[in-house]
Amino acid sequence: MLFWFVYFVCLVFFLMAWFFFCRNLDMEAANFLWFSLKKSIMGIMFGLTISDKFFTVYSVTGSSMHPTFTTSNGSFPAFLKGDIVLVERFWDDKLSHGDVITFKSPTDHKKEFVKRLIALPGDWMQCPNSHDIVKIPEGHCWVEGDNRSSSLDSRHFGPIPLGLVRGRVTHIIWPLKRMSKVERKVVMNRVYRT
Repeated sequence: MLFWFVYFVCLVFFLMAWFFFCRNLDMEAANFLWFSLKKSIMGIMFGLTISDKFFTVYSVTGSSMHPTFTTSNGSFPAFLKGDIVLVERFWDDKLSHGDVITFKSPTDHKKEFVKRLIALPGDWMQCPNSHDIVKIPEGHCWVEGDNRSSSLDSRHFGPIPLGLVRGRVTHIIWPLKRMSKVERKVVMNRVYRT
C-alpha cells in the first residue's frame, strides 16, 4: 500500500509541474508531458487492479511469524528492514495445510494478520497444550503464528471464517538476500483430516 501512496504523490507532483511549467514550454515538450501523464494514470489503474484482484505486497510486522519472517516496526523508512512478501489474492480452493495466509482480524477488521494455516474446514484438531480435540466448522480455518509465544491467533479467538482470508503468501521479495519461496510447513500429530 505504501508503494501506491508514493506512486500517487509522484503523480501529483508531476501534474503540478505540468500545470505550472507547461505554459512556458514548446508544443513538443507539452505533448510529451501529456503523453507521460496519460501513461502514468493507466499504469496506476492497471496496478491497482492487479493489486486488488491478483497479487499485492505486504510488509510483515511483529514477531509472531519469526523465524519464517524477520520483522520491522512498520515506519518509514524502516519498513525496508523487515520482510516484504508477495501475497496471491486469487487463492480460491488453493489453500492447503501449512500455507501462510493473510487475513482480517476477527475482532478488529482494520488489522490484517499473517499466520500459518493449521486446519481446514471439517478437520479435527488437538488444541495446543491441551488434550481437547475440536472440529473446525465448515467455512472456517485454524491459524497460528510460528512463534507461538508472541502470537495472537486462533488459540485466542478460535477458528476464523474463510471470508476473512485476504490471500496466500507465496514469496519473500525483500530483502534481496532473503528472496525465496515461502515454504509450506504442516503441523504433524495435531490435525486429523476427515
